[in-house]
Amino acid sequence: MARELADERCVACRRGSPRVTAEEMAEFLPAMPAWRLVEVDGVPRLVRVFQAPDYAAGLALTVRLAGLAEAEGHHPAILLEWDRVTVSWWTHAIGGLHRNDLILAARTDRLAADLGFSPDGADPGSPATGA
Repeated sequence: MARELADERCVACRRGSPRVTAEEMAEFLPAMPAWRLVEVDGVPRLVRVFQAPDYAAGLALTVRLAGLAEAEGHHPAILLEWDRVTVSWWTHAIGGLHRNDLILAARTDRLAADLGFSPDGADPGSPATGA
């Protein structure tokens, strides 16, 4: 599922656009277990923490993610810390999750993998990555 989502393109989303269904979430979460469903002020979000070996690696991920967000016109909350980057996707216009959020979570994982981040969230170069 993750590969198929990462290959999809985002669509314009406006107020009244459909939210992700419970069935879609039930399929998504097991396929991408590093992402958590978190509710903030009553709004569901997809949240993932990427472990980084240092600030520069986290910054590189943040910059690439900003480029992806600009290209798609859909922007996550990104928290950059010394050894981690926390990414949160949700759609402001509908106050919840849209299929675009699932697509961009999958594309975030692909982008992070391209930079050497482990699928399980371990930092690049750690024993979990096999490097």
